[in-house]
Amino acid sequence: MNDSQHCPACGALNQCTLADPRTAPAACWCYAVNIDPAVLKALPTELRDKACLCPRCAAGAGLPENAPAQVEAEKR
Repeated sequence: MNDSQHCPACGALNQCTLADPRTAPAACWCYAVNIDPAVLKALPTELRDKACLCPRCAAGAGLPENAPAQVEAEKR
């Protein structure tokens, strides 16, 4: 599941327009929101800068504390 179209925190589709060649010329939804740096710091280092967060995770909406670890385990 480690690909550019899935959120590294929860595994949901991240709705990134840049990751989809059909919509890449359009501005991504994330350009219009402020993402709390703490949300990014909560990701394990190996999952950072690989794919965009989904809108829910970018908003810091109630992810379980172990969600990134679960995503990493599922990739194996």
